[in-house]
Amino acid sequence: MEQLWNYIRGVVASLPTSEELASQLSAALEYDAQSPMTLAGGLFLVMFLIFGVGYLAVRRVAWLRTIYVTLFSLYFYYKLSGVYLLLLIAVALSDYIIGLLVARCRRKGQSGSSWVATSVVINLAILCYFKAGTVVAELLQSIYEGGVLDIGAVVIPAGVSFFVFQSIAYVVDISRGKIEPLRRFIDYLFLLSFFPKMFLGPLVKASEFIPQIQSPRLCVSREDMGRAVMLIVGGLFKYAVIAKSLGVLFVAPAFAGEMGDGGGVAIMAILGFTLQIYCDFSGYSDLAVGVALMLGFRLPDNFNAPYKSATITEFWRRWHISLSTWLRDYLYISLGGNRRGAVRTYLNLIITMLLGGLWHGVGICFLAWGALHGVALALHKLWMRFVPWAKATGEEMHLLLRMPSTLFTFVVVAFGWLLFTAKDMAMVESVLRSIAFNTSLADFASIADKSMTALVIMAVGYVMHFLPRSVNAAVQGVVTRAGFVGQWLMVVVMIWGVMQCGAMLEAVAAEGASLPMYAAF
Repeated sequence: MEQLWNYIRGVVASLPTSEELASQLSAALEYDAQSPMTLAGGLFLVMFLIFGVGYLAVRRVAWLRTIYVTLFSLYFYYKLSGVYLLLLIAVALSDYIIGLLVARCRRKGQSGSSWVATSVVINLAILCYFKAGTVVAELLQSIYEGGVLDIGAVVIPAGVSFFVFQSIAYVVDISRGKIEPLRRFIDYLFLLSFFPKMFLGPLVKASEFIPQIQSPRLCVSREDMGRAVMLIVGGLFKYAVIAKSLGVLFVAPAFAGEMGDGGGVAIMAILGFTLQIYCDFSGYSDLAVGVALMLGFRLPDNFNAPYKSATITEFWRRWHISLSTWLRDYLYISLGGNRRGAVRTYLNLIITMLLGGLWHGVGICFLAWGALHGVALALHKLWMRFVPWAKATGEEMHLLLRMPSTLFTFVVVAFGWLLFTAKDMAMVESVLRSIAFNTSLADFASIADKSMTALVIMAVGYVMHFLPRSVNAAVQGVVTRAGFVGQWLMVVVMIWGVMQCGAMLEAVAAEGASLPMYAAF
């Protein structure tokens, strides 16, 4: 009995004091630049569960729901980017006011184009500063090599590209008469900051999302909940298991030269990154759509098995759909679209994709990636113009033509991802030279010896991607029929698996010291 009493006293003595608990809670609630909160993190799960209790109480009162969700979204963004929360609020306030001014001009029979231009200039200036600021800083630093000028790298706020594009679209839509401006600032702040889409999208059309904000009642059916859980579980698996594992276990060490310098390694590294970037973006998008749907809000699907595409045109109808739609509606059409002849159409496509490449990052490789896709899109349009049997998508093709077309499109896209991930064109040249002149079967055997786990993960990822739609529909049906307890059990098991995978990857990264993403091959 005395031993039990001593054990209990030891446990009680080891418990943190109230001051220690307060300090730990404060640290958890404050912004941590080393560990920002994301939808796939453990801290978000805890915060979301707390948020969910309050949401159940306010979800039937539109104005109270809007305030409640907006405040949580602002806190979520603070946990993502700290003080840059003020930038988000400033952009929202600026374009909220400009939107009202544009609408007033339209009522007076004026175009309001000067106000639209003001919004575009402000937002693009913000985007250019954060996207190109580091490049400019490094250039100036190289000029002042003596150390007279000390310029640090520009920190890019999380999701800045998405809320800037979203804000531009809102003002442009008002000027085009597609929507009326929101009367309450809190509603626009909700539109811009809604937390599931804040980090990596998807971009939403104001005309589709505003009615949901103002809806007196949001309904979540049994089928909606089943789809939401399937998206969350699948998104976590793609984002936090496949993408992260491939990056740490294979892609990063392969590009760093730790897997060998043969052409086979280069090919597998490109294939690995091609899957990794898809699972990274689409997994997070699925997670965002699922979380939003669980709350009763419907975000657009952002990816639709893009590597099944048989043409480059089809690829951009399946890849990052909300971004490609934005580029089409607000850039390509603004340039004239296909209304000014064939040559101008091809030029507009190339310009649109060049700017799309620069949106991802300022550098020659991003520019080359955009140019590749722009030229490929223009050539495909030219091909369809002069070849009678040419089709826009694989669904219109005969199976015998669709299969080689899909393979060819995949090769073009994968080469594009090499441009996207390379630190410079010298690395691209080195990788291609290695593939052309230094490839052997021994390379693939060496990869299997060094990282069989990564190869299995890669195989699982590609098999999942190429599964027919009927399989996804069947899985969704199973999840829906599992009911509330079964669905939450699936979520808990997946979160546990993600935590175990994360711990394993941290241990691997610690053993490997540093695994740079980019290195000359």
